[in-house]
Amino acid sequence: MASYQDIRRQVEDLTLDEQLRLLEELAVMVRRRGFVKPKRSIMELEGLGKEIWQGLDVQESVNQERAS
Repeated sequence: MASYQDIRRQVEDLTLDEQLRLLEELAVMVRRRGFVKPKRSIMELEGLGKEIWQGLDVQESVNQERAS
């Protein structure tokens, strides 16, 4: 099996067009393997920070905001 350094030396011997083609093909291969971050869901934030609101008088908070 070829080492990283062996492959790199071989790539250096390629023409610029061949190097660009190889780079594009490698990018596609890496994306297919799942290195792209999975999409996140807003629902993952559900309940986050709920302790901040515990014991808070909601009506009082609304009144203060309206007065400011």
